[in-house]
Amino acid sequence: MPHAKLTFTDVSLTVNVPAGTRIIEISEKIGAGITYGCREGDCGTCLTYVEEGAENLSEPSALEAQVLREAMAGRNDRLACQCQVLGGTVKVRHG
Repeated sequence: MPHAKLTFTDVSLTVNVPAGTRIIEISEKIGAGITYGCREGDCGTCLTYVEEGAENLSEPSALEAQVLREAMAGRNDRLACQCQVLGGTVKVRHG
């Protein structure tokens, strides 16, 4: 299975992850501190800023895109509960 490198810059942690893994799952496992309320893409509390590697992430689902619009999120913001790391290198920070 292909792997990717995910860095949480706000807590200076980098890990190798299996491709297809959601950012929130890794945050929970390593204690990176991304807060969340639902894991279903509805609430927006896991809003995460993508500093690098957005091209290595899954495309936003219709639900995620709607929540991002409603939250007036920036173009580099994603929901960690919905966003999957597909390969390469990705750097994110919470909020």
